[in-house]
Amino acid sequence: MYVVSLSYKVDLSEVDKYIEEHVAFLEKHYEKGNFIASGRKVPRTGGVILAHAESKESLMTILQEDPFFEADLANYEIIEFVPTKVAQGFESLKNFI
Repeated sequence: MYVVSLSYKVDLSEVDKYIEEHVAFLEKHYEKGNFIASGRKVPRTGGVILAHAESKESLMTILQEDPFFEADLANYEIIEFVPTKVAQGFESLKNFI
């Protein structure tokens, strides 16, 4: 499992031009089972994606499809982790090992 932290490199007015395309990208990868959760950072300096992929390299290939990546709007930090303990109701997260 991976945590992807996006940090915007440009003003929000530029980011907002690509929001609809970015959401379509997210929806595509939710349907494929690559993304588990996503959302904005507070304050809105970027976003976070909880992802499942075969490898860090395959996840990077997916992220390169993101309109934010293509337009060079954000930096992407990828952190791999293994969920070994989860809160009640989130047991299915252990299935992503």
